[in-house]
Amino acid sequence: QVQLVESGGGLVQTGGSLRLSCAASGRTFSTHAITWFRQALGKEREFVAGISYNLNYADSVKGRFTISRDNAKNTVYLQMNSLKPEDTAVYYCAARAIYITSRSWSEYNDWGQGTQVTVSS
Repeated sequence: QVQLVESGGGLVQTGGSLRLSCAASGRTFSTHAITWFRQALGKEREFVAGISYNLNYADSVKGRFTISRDNAKNTVYLQMNSLKPEDTAVYYCAARAIYITSRSWSEYNDWGQGTQVTVSS
């Protein structure tokens, strides 16, 4: 099991940037696929970006968001640039022991508590 803690959310204007962090505990972190999901008020949880043996992005964030990991720090980052009001959501990181990104949230067992991102217009 991997424990995850997100940070870095906040309020930003349209066009601004934020960097989210997902800090993990557990010796097997480097062999886990780590994925960011988000959930806007009243909407389904949706895939944002994942990192495993490759990188995966939702079409809605491709070219604006970048996912990366630092295994020495047990941390995954989500750099978010050119933010839009429709990016407003609670952002969660999730881990799975299979080193392949899945875009389905039900494939993940370990979740962080979430961090709020609000983009004002």
